Amino acid sequence: MTEKVMIVKYGEIAMRLKNRQQFIVQLISAMRKNLDTVGKYYIEQEMGCLIVEDRGGEMDYDLVLEKIGTVFGIFSMAPGVKVTDQNLENLQKEALALMQHLYGDQSLSFKVVTKRSNKNYPMSSMEVSAEVGGYILEHMPNLRVDVHHPDVELKLELRHFAYLSAKVIYGLGGLPGGSSGKGLSLLSGGIDSPVATWMMAKRGVEVEGVYFHSPPYTSEWAKEKVIDLAREIAKYTGRFRLHIVPFTQLQLYLLENVPHDRLTIHLKRAMYRAAQMIAEEEKALALITGESIGQVSSQTMWGINAINDAIRMPVLRPLCGMDKKEIIAMAEKIGTYEISIRPYEDCCTIFVAKHPVTKPRTEYIRKGEHKLTELTDLITRSVAEQEIIEL
Repeated sequence: MTEKVMIVKYGEIAMRLKNRQQFIVQLISAMRKNLDTVGKYYIEQEMGCLIVEDRGGEMDYDLVLEKIGTVFGIFSMAPGVKVTDQNLENLQKEALALMQHLYGDQSLSFKVVTKRSNKNYPMSSMEVSAEVGGYILEHMPNLRVDVHHPDVELKLELRHFAYLSAKVIYGLGGLPGGSSGKGLSLLSGGIDSPVATWMMAKRGVEVEGVYFHSPPYTSEWAKEKVIDLAREIAKYTGRFRLHIVPFTQLQLYLLENVPHDRLTIHLKRAMYRAAQMIAEEEKALALITGESIGQVSSQTMWGINAINDAIRMPVLRPLCGMDKKEIIAMAEKIGTYEISIRPYEDCCTIFVAKHPVTKPRTEYIRKGEHKLTELTDLITRSVAEQEIIEL
């Protein structure tokens, strides 16, 4: 019996040693969540890989690749076949059928690589490779053998069953969602914060987002832009919880009561304090931001130090060492760039000072904040009035 399967390899997870199985279970759960929406699939765990089988009929390779290609933790995916009868003649026929299906009359070089986990098999790995390769060469004159730099590598794994594959599609890598705890991302409508959120999700962090909305200074279109960004991230994470916090009254209060050149620093401190309150409610262990060192005035080392001083929670900044060109390239890759460049302003860009301080002294910022007697109540009220959207 021969059955179409998808052979999934995990990279970084394999190095986790004692808690490797925990990561594999989380990876299987994420894959199942995506696959269950389109059919009846079974995922079998083999040594060093996962085998996806379609219990509802013949597998549609493209559909399966579409559904699991956005799952973090997958190193590679190989459309292949599972062969019950491991007789050499049968393996030769199945290998030929797979090569013909995938490559037809294309003029390519190839080689066969056999891994023989089943040590009871009567032939060595090199002997199997030679016999299978010779049979394919005999029936596909458009192919040629190149054992050093082949265009195609036909892999034959002899386990309890035999698995054949001749094409590799690389996944996103990283770690399965939720395997590294939870983080709350300060999500704006710009280019940077969605990329930062995605990058932390790739490291196994379960991400939620918080967006600070300031109507009428920011429009409903700006809010919709952020929701669309969150929806795009959810394609990779499976779900995304977005907290929308009304911030108009607080921003107007700061505008009237702090020096204009320090307005951005005080505003971000207030945002961090509000985000920390939400993070603690949601059992998140850190905040996530899209800040990059030196990109704008508040993202200098002095500015970051002054802003961090407002909270006790760790702040993760995955874009810290990247320049704008690198960030844009990543945004294009993950599908958020075209949404981010829609012409709708967020609250930070509207209330930014014309000549902001670039080297704020934390002790002065702290002293100025002590005079803001209504600040804590305004932050608490804003958090209490938040809107939560599940995507």
